[in-house]
Amino acid sequence: MAGSKKKAVRKKAAARPVVRKRAPSSRSRHTLTPDPVRVNALLAQLRELYPDAKCALDFSTPLQLLIATILSAQCTDERVNKTTPALFARFPDAQALAGAPLSELEALVRSTGFFRNKAKSIKEACADIVAKHGGQVPRTLDELFALRGVGRKTANVVLGNAFGINSGVVVDTHVTRLSNRLGLTTEQDAVKIEFALMPLVPQESWTLFSHWLILHGRAVCNARKPHCSACPLSPHCPKVGVTVSQ
Repeated sequence: MAGSKKKAVRKKAAARPVVRKRAPSSRSRHTLTPDPVRVNALLAQLRELYPDAKCALDFSTPLQLLIATILSAQCTDERVNKTTPALFARFPDAQALAGAPLSELEALVRSTGFFRNKAKSIKEACADIVAKHGGQVPRTLDELFALRGVGRKTANVVLGNAFGINSGVVVDTHVTRLSNRLGLTTEQDAVKIEFALMPLVPQESWTLFSHWLILHGRAVCNARKPHCSACPLSPHCPKVGVTVSQ
């Protein structure tokens, strides 16, 4: 009787689902609360390293920067800068771009990739700028968001660099990589990264901060093998996720 009872208990226990504790993820192990003193030291060093930091896209007007930023999606700034002079010479303002034949726009921006979508975005955005904003690029996030092809990143680029309005932090691949390596955030989504960085950086430096990280990402903190041994930020950098460096 006792043996059959024990057997029943073992059988019942075996039928229960096994609950195993999850090992802490690499992200949770690297979660940091940025020390304001360390962040300020990073900002001071970046400012000293890149005193002439500015937007890498060539532009003379807010409209030109808007168009160049739309074209920069999945494309290098260098390629965009080679493409826009002919585009702006042919169609110099929003009204001209809104009325441009789509096929001609496509041909002019073909080298930037995804040219059909980009040409359509440029044409429709400029049509709205003419119809709703008197031909002038709007100066608010909400109005910019309403334009075709304009997301938060593009809007922040235009407001920060064309109008001097620090509306947010521009997050590209360099900013994503460096903000993680520097232990400023563990987020991977661009919008979440932006909102994590904004409280850490004085608002008047939001636009510059993006330029600083982009320049540093290109010059020193590259994706595959960062030059940690020669990096002035090294004393303040936890090097999160860095396994191989120079």
